[in-house]
Amino acid sequence: MPTIVIPFRAEGAKQRLPEELRAVLARAMLVDVVAAAEEVGRTLVAEGRGQGAAVEAALADVHETPVLVVNADLPAVTPRDLLALLGSIPPEGVAVAAAADGTTNALGFAAHGLFKPLYGPGSAERFLALAPSRLVEIPNLAEDVDTLADLERLEPRLGPRTLAALDSLRSAAR
Repeated sequence: MPTIVIPFRAEGAKQRLPEELRAVLARAMLVDVVAAAEEVGRTLVAEGRGQGAAVEAALADVHETPVLVVNADLPAVTPRDLLALLGSIPPEGVAVAAAADGTTNALGFAAHGLFKPLYGPGSAERFLALAPSRLVEIPNLAEDVDTLADLERLEPRLGPRTLAALDSLRSAAR
C-alpha cells in the first residue's frame, strides 16, 4: 500500500482566486484530494514551509514505498487516477504528472531518497531527470486549479466538496 503525501499551503494559498473565495475553495479541494488518497493508501497532509520543504518534512516520517506526492489543487482526482500514477512508476524511478505550464502536479517514487525539492517553473523536467522516469498523462492529475476559470472548466469532474463550495459561493453572490 502506498503512502500519499499532499502538500498544502493553508496561508496565502491560491493567490489567483478571488480573495474572498481562496480559503474556502482551497480547503474544499484539499478535502477532495484527501478523500481520493485515503481510498488508495496512508495519507499525510504536509503543511507550510513551502511545497518542497513541506514534502521533505513529511517524507522524513515515511519508511515504506512506494510514495505518491499529490498537490492539493487537483479537485477532480479520483482513486483510479492515483492507482494509474502508482502503476506508472518505473522500477527504482519516478513517475511525473506535469501541469500544462511545465510545473509538477503529482509524483510517484519507487524508492526512498529520490525526492528533491525542485518545484517551480519547469519543475516537471527537473523531476524527470532525477532517476529512471516516466512522464504520465492522467487528465485529472494534469489539470490543476489556479483560477475561477479552471474551476468552471473542470466543474463536471469536480469532487463533491469542491463542487458544493463552488455552488455555495455562487448562491451567496446572487
